[in-house]
Amino acid sequence: MGAGVIKSEAGGGGRRRRRRRSAPMSEINVTPFVDVMLVLLIIFMVAAPLLTVGVPVELPRTAAGALPADQEEPLAVTVTADGGVQIQTTAVARDQLVPRLRAIAAERTSDRVFLRADGAVPYAQVMEVMGALNAGGFANIGLVTDIGGPALDGRPPAEE
Repeated sequence: MGAGVIKSEAGGGGRRRRRRRSAPMSEINVTPFVDVMLVLLIIFMVAAPLLTVGVPVELPRTAAGALPADQEEPLAVTVTADGGVQIQTTAVARDQLVPRLRAIAAERTSDRVFLRADGAVPYAQVMEVMGALNAGGFANIGLVTDIGGPALDGRPPAEE
């Protein structure tokens, strides 16, 4: 990055010694500049993902092993195609869902619940039930799906 000095000899080979004169170097040394830029690039590449702020969501892990066995039977809430809600196998009216969930949460040690919803149910209804689950004391909500759906990358669906 700095300018250097190049010593040049004056022509002529007489008896007299001429004083050597230094001429300024006109090229820029780019190597330190590139090194600094690469270090900064690496720093920004590492720091950029840490700066993103997202919504706190428990994302599914695709290559996970089997879930650890709980002492309790996992709670399953189902939204049927006609919009009805069931806790395990018992149908529950929508206005009674939060009180029932609070009563169940008081008896359980785990806050894990599995939400199953028919594919024909509108997204808004599924989100209403998720809000009721949260209001009922369940923060660890897992969405249950079937395997073999589209991969969304152009590959055909996986066969069972």
